[in-house]
Amino acid sequence: MEKFTDIESLLPHRKPFLFVDSIDSYDDNGCVCTRKFTDEDFFFKGHFPEYPVVPGVILIETMAQGGGAALSLQKKFDEGSLFFLATVNNVKFKHQVRPGDTVRMEVVNKRCTKNMVVQEGKAYVGETLCAQAEWMCLVGKGDNK
Repeated sequence: MEKFTDIESLLPHRKPFLFVDSIDSYDDNGCVCTRKFTDEDFFFKGHFPEYPVVPGVILIETMAQGGGAALSLQKKFDEGSLFFLATVNNVKFKHQVRPGDTVRMEVVNKRCTKNMVVQEGKAYVGETLCAQAEWMCLVGKGDNK
């Protein structure tokens, strides 16, 4: 399977809040995605300037974006669907992620319906587990009403 890199065709997120570089593999059970964090990422300017670290909430968002992008690639939802993070559980941060680190996200699909997704994921730098979490996203259309 070839890496898929046109993530903007799958998610509504855009820079500076798009945190998936590629989907490396996927099937009905889950996916593997990657994201390289660089000095250019906006949050490093304030978290922490003297010792920049990827915020934990960004690691969770990165895993959720990867999982959602892979489901979109597989056309599991209507075109234009949005994923709204609803719950996050069993979060553990095990190791810091710093500028220059490439994070490999391994995401498992636990439940997937037309309106809801439950996934769990682990984020690694090399073989080092950095973060893990479970989350649920509600799936729908953006309504300003």
